[in-house]
Amino acid sequence: MSTLFLVATPIGNLEDLSPHAQRVLREVKLIAAEDTRHSRKLLGRFDIHTPMTSYFEHNERLKLHVALNALQTGDVALISDAGMPGINDPGYLLVRAALDAGHQVSPIPGPSAPIAALAASGLPTDQFLYLGYPARKSSERQRDFEKVANLPYTLIFLESPHRLLPTLEDLREIFGDREVVVAAELTKMYERFFRGNLSEALTFFKKEPARGEFTIVVAGAQPEEGRWGPEQVLKALRDGLGTEQAPSQLARRVAAEAGWPRNEVYDLLREIRKETK
Repeated sequence: MSTLFLVATPIGNLEDLSPHAQRVLREVKLIAAEDTRHSRKLLGRFDIHTPMTSYFEHNERLKLHVALNALQTGDVALISDAGMPGINDPGYLLVRAALDAGHQVSPIPGPSAPIAALAASGLPTDQFLYLGYPARKSSERQRDFEKVANLPYTLIFLESPHRLLPTLEDLREIFGDREVVVAAELTKMYERFFRGNLSEALTFFKKEPARGEFTIVVAGAQPEEGRWGPEQVLKALRDGLGTEQAPSQLARRVAAEAGWPRNEVYDLLREIRKETK
């Protein structure tokens, strides 16, 4: 049977297309590309002229048969616009279909924005969770963030420029003022990293125009031994109610200091406020 190759392509610097990847892209019968116009420029840079077909999110089911038919007579390569196919890009359906048809599936490793950002972040890399792009609506983002707020793993997200600030705001709202690393333009000339806490990141990116695609790496929840007990949280909330601090700000501050999810602290604060009315 033939082989479906999953070929990682550069996320910025074209020199990151490995000799292995170049050879495979020359030798396969067909290249299924997320955007043929984008990929034609990349392949032209390396003098690769293998036939291509488009294979992107909205035609993925329609184009399955094209790739599967090609696999009947030779090898096929799948590429996305950047990084490893199937990781936040089209590919899963084709991989499953190729395996079900008895073909081999072989990865040609290379650039990956989530892994590159994690490795350079300075945050723990022994256990991490990649969560892709957060939901577009703030209410949905916050619900999703609450599901992972207690996890001890380093968390990795992707985000677009126009949603960077709202996402950072929701992260701070749910996680408290955790440590964060925001990576942009990875492997490109203007590659940059912001390192600090979420409040500092918000201040920075409100002044600094957001350009390019971003990878956000957030510290995991504090170990249980570093967390406050319920009585300590309750005392901090009661003390805070005697100040001019807004309830949402109080809950966020106490959550960050206590190592608790913001929603749990806010629930306690609501109960306290009911008791004092």
